[in-house]
Amino acid sequence: MLVKTFGSAVFGVHAATITIEVNADRGAQMAIVGLPDTAVKEAQQRIKAALVNAGYETPVRSLTINMAPADIRKEGAAYDLPLAIGLLAATEQIPQDLLGDFIIMGELSLDGGLRPIKGALPIALQARNEKFRGMIVPLENAKEAAIVSEVEVYGASTLNEVVSFFQQTASLERVVINSKEEFIRGMDNYSVDFADVKGQENIKRAFEIAAAGGHNVILIGPPGAGKTMLAKRLPTILPPLTLNEALETTKIHSVAGKTKREESLISIRPFRAPHHTISDVALVGGGSFPQPGEISLAHNGVLFLDELPEFKRTVLEVMRQPLEDRVITISRSKFSVEYPASFMLVASMNPCPCGYYNHPEKECLCGSVNVQKYLNKISGPLLDRIDIHIEVTPVGFSELSSQRLSESSECIRKRVITARQIQSERYKKKRDMHCNAQMDSKMLKQFCQVDETGNKLLQTAMSRLKLSARAYDRILKVARTIADLSESPEIRTEHLAEAINYRSLDRENWAG
Repeated sequence: MLVKTFGSAVFGVHAATITIEVNADRGAQMAIVGLPDTAVKEAQQRIKAALVNAGYETPVRSLTINMAPADIRKEGAAYDLPLAIGLLAATEQIPQDLLGDFIIMGELSLDGGLRPIKGALPIALQARNEKFRGMIVPLENAKEAAIVSEVEVYGASTLNEVVSFFQQTASLERVVINSKEEFIRGMDNYSVDFADVKGQENIKRAFEIAAAGGHNVILIGPPGAGKTMLAKRLPTILPPLTLNEALETTKIHSVAGKTKREESLISIRPFRAPHHTISDVALVGGGSFPQPGEISLAHNGVLFLDELPEFKRTVLEVMRQPLEDRVITISRSKFSVEYPASFMLVASMNPCPCGYYNHPEKECLCGSVNVQKYLNKISGPLLDRIDIHIEVTPVGFSELSSQRLSESSECIRKRVITARQIQSERYKKKRDMHCNAQMDSKMLKQFCQVDETGNKLLQTAMSRLKLSARAYDRILKVARTIADLSESPEIRTEHLAEAINYRSLDRENWAG
């Protein structure tokens, strides 16, 4: 007897439907074909034990299971449930009437329980695209999949519950999520605020500019100056995620298995802060079975690299292409996957090995040669891709002890949103473009015109700071953002001057 069930394979952030054909014949062997990996082949032992412990008969027939299309590699234990249901239907222990209406996914434990899977959201989106009535997944994944309201999503805890559903002797409770309500409920759920930061008004101004234009930032300052504290508060002044951005972000975290059971939709911008011992594969993604890395998990949010010179050189250099293209492509001999990587990079570093170069009170013991050697750990091409360089100085006692309230994140965010709205109107004819940091050379000529006085200022800065062509472009982009914050249609000289001031590491003899 031939029976078909349906599962799904996830590649990148997209899914493809897998047809599982189970044929029962005479004999006593079981074979799984269709390019399964080791975890799928091991399903035979898990399914056998789960069936026995759940009270079902183990088949004594020859079973051939084909997972089509055969040219797509099937990975992981998430196929246990559709394989088990197909096996039971092929041996006539359950009817097959409803099998064609559902995508079924889930990992089986030996007692017949269901364990969570990765990629429930992209699987649900593909089920909707292919007009399936619904999907059955482990209970832990049900809320995430139910974001796709056009598909009936049922969560199950055990194999018995799924079998009873197809036997129509008991029903599974449909999980229904109002994606808009869920999205609104999670918005602005931040535990930190810029109101907590004493002093550092110039740094807050730089962060406001960075948030308004989507610019990358590097903070240079001594230990304890507040670099990490400031960086953690950057997401609180970024514009709220749109519903489409939230879905896209949730898809990536779903594929990586990073979504929380109580969280169906990621509603706030991600903030990722990997340790400096991270490998290049963990940062950009990859592996034998490619998974998204930290730069993709930070998509639509912030990637914070603390103590930048302590990261391995190879790790930092692999970020060059994603910073420009905002996607990362992972290629293997037989396939390639693409993950989105549109993130804001925020990096911090000490100015020297001891940390006290340019400190107003403490003396640096490193010497200019060691300072320069330390700074040279960050390559010029990478620094060129960082729009804003900020020197962070320690906060004095009078500011720390002041009772004066600092400006809140909400107030700053309102100005950022206004600037972003100006940019959205400017780039409304450009697909997938939302902020000034995404401008290319052609658009710079169109939207970043400067007058003669501004040109002379730029010429002087280029000559004195020995700036590259890419740094020149970055100055224009930042100046355009500063103009947007002041709601000025044209870039004025004061906007350019402030933008040039945010190129600290380009200054001649910065390291003494």
